[in-house]
Amino acid sequence: MLSRDNSDRVMTGLIWGSALFTICFLAWILFYIVSNGLAFVDWNFITDIYTRTGTEEGIWPMIVATVYMVLLSILIAAPIGIMTAIYLTEYAKPGSKLVALIRFCTESLAGIPSIIYGLFGLTFFVGVLGLGFSILAGALTLAILILPVIIRTTEEAIIAVPLSYREGSYGLGASRLYTVVRIILPAAMPGIVTSLILSIGRIIGESAPVYLTAGMVAAIPGSVFDSGRTLTVHLYMLTTELYTQHDWDMAFATATVLIVLVLMINIVTKLISSRFSKASH
Repeated sequence: MLSRDNSDRVMTGLIWGSALFTICFLAWILFYIVSNGLAFVDWNFITDIYTRTGTEEGIWPMIVATVYMVLLSILIAAPIGIMTAIYLTEYAKPGSKLVALIRFCTESLAGIPSIIYGLFGLTFFVGVLGLGFSILAGALTLAILILPVIIRTTEEAIIAVPLSYREGSYGLGASRLYTVVRIILPAAMPGIVTSLILSIGRIIGESAPVYLTAGMVAAIPGSVFDSGRTLTVHLYMLTTELYTQHDWDMAFATATVLIVLVLMINIVTKLISSRFSKASH
């Protein structure tokens, strides 16, 4: 039987080893993709259009469609998710059946495969509502998909706000609405921004729901009612047509741009989060 000191050393080694393995595995994936694709990424590749004939192989339409999809999905899901989290933590009666029902629904939604969301979006948004294959249909589908992430993460961020903040605000005669808007939400903003970062990553990484609802037209969408091909869908289309080494090169180049885009979005949102965090203290 190991002594207490030896047990601590073994556990510490396992923890450090697990962390190191995670970092190395992520670094290896990034290095493998970027090293194979960076050489084929240039200004023309980023800004040109794409044609199936191969005369133009740019990804600008896919970048625009991806940005549209992210912005519209967040604009739809964020207010609903944040207000739901506020209701669950600040207004609802603890232990009520309604709270239990909402939490059960969010947990159930989180466990549904994304392809099911795609089938629902295809049936309801594309078919029943008549939106067709469009950015709006894809964004509505993805908004439902990311709702559980926003609700649960925002709820945890609000719960983490010290009770003394609420007591101090109420003690000064502030209303519940004022306390939530001016005291609790600013203090919970870093956690809320984290939920948005996770949601953005989920939106960018999804392909099946977008493929089934937004379509795969490789053109810049003129409006949210037009079809569009996101970067992940474009990458999927490229990987299903890997006939030559050039096709592999274009797939790795697209993956490289996708990784850089995600990193840029994460950095920007982290900077915004830090500003909110400083402003709330």
